[in-house]
Amino acid sequence: MSPASPAAGRHHRLTRRDARTLALASLGGALEFYDFIIYVFFTVAIGHVFFPADMPDWLQQVQAFGIFAAGYLARPLGGVVMAHFGDLFGRKRVFTFSVFLMAVPTLIIGLIPTYQSIGYAAPLLLLLMRALQGAAIGGEAPGAWVFVAEHVPARHVGLACGLLTGGLTGGILLGSLMATGINVAFTPEEVGAFAWRIPFVVGGIFGLIAMYLRRFLEETPVFEEMRKAAAVSAEMPLKAVIKRHGRGVVVSMLATWMLTAGIVVLILMTPSLMQKLHKISPAETLAANVAATLTLTVSVIAVGALVDRFGPRRVTALGGVLLIAAAYALYLVPAADPSLLLPVYALVGFAVGVIGVVPVVMVQAFPPAVRFSGLSFSYNVAYAISGGLTPLVVSLLVAVDPLSPAHYVAAVTVVGILAVLVGARRPVAHGRRSVVQPARP
Repeated sequence: MSPASPAAGRHHRLTRRDARTLALASLGGALEFYDFIIYVFFTVAIGHVFFPADMPDWLQQVQAFGIFAAGYLARPLGGVVMAHFGDLFGRKRVFTFSVFLMAVPTLIIGLIPTYQSIGYAAPLLLLLMRALQGAAIGGEAPGAWVFVAEHVPARHVGLACGLLTGGLTGGILLGSLMATGINVAFTPEEVGAFAWRIPFVVGGIFGLIAMYLRRFLEETPVFEEMRKAAAVSAEMPLKAVIKRHGRGVVVSMLATWMLTAGIVVLILMTPSLMQKLHKISPAETLAANVAATLTLTVSVIAVGALVDRFGPRRVTALGGVLLIAAAYALYLVPAADPSLLLPVYALVGFAVGVIGVVPVVMVQAFPPAVRFSGLSFSYNVAYAISGGLTPLVVSLLVAVDPLSPAHYVAAVTVVGILAVLVGARRPVAHGRRSVVQPARP
């Protein structure tokens, strides 16, 4: 890269513009993940409202959870399609559109008439809106990681991805707090009648506000340089990823598997498992889960900063070992003394923060011309497969051995550590930004 190139001669420190970009990106990510996850906290009410009253409760819940799962099934398709346009026409447009695609369905879910009013059109509309939410979330996380990584100096990519990931996990925390607030402020009858709609309406409105704020973001310098240098992929970006970047795909998918093990098993499944295995009350497990999500949000930011200083290999090796130890502590200590669940769970949340390494590894695994498509394809396909199978596998194994969740997390984490140690790359950087690698003809 010549000294006259746009990336040369810029400062190595974060600027005020970089800080604004990170703040808006993280805020939008938090609101989008809130919109996606809030559904799971109100599946009981949704099941009663959107299906026939004479349908057994267990079948209503199966149907409601099935619609929830539809969002995960739509993630890969939405992510790949949005990444395709993001690599060809720019990151900003897709980054803004993903918030819009999440906010509108969320708002509509809060306004859909009940089954009693419009019959089977109600669950069909709910299914459609949930699929649109899944498509949006499929493009949000990969797009956000690429967007912030290409905006900041190369030496701060870890911190940028950590802040963004902290925003995403913060969205899960917001959903948990909103659900808790609704259930405290209203009776169960009021929640089932109307109060369950409040979180969706609020989420949709704030999502539209986040979309408006993202209009003030600028296109990434890396993509602008590609456009000026005519380095935008001349072929379908996903085709180029599959043909030429198989190593990056494999490393990214295995790292994502580690991420899903930490999130799905230790954050999402553990509250119900603790209730089942150790008879701990839902109130106690919810409070402990909030503490774990809070420490996770802080930890991923710290891990991102450590990656910038020590590199992904060292941080993954040390953090992975701590995650394995924490997983076993979570399933051993409360078994002996349930009163220790909250402090142990908080430490576990902090250990799960090692997943902050994953977006950095994925961003570095692909050249800019196909980065969005490569990251989105690897992340969403791996998350759809592992995220879909993990609850089933762990639920079956726990019937045999109460420590099975810890065994599963430990095994997957070892795979993730090996993948990062063998396959992680450091970006070729010059000046402020990563060097733009033109797509191969």
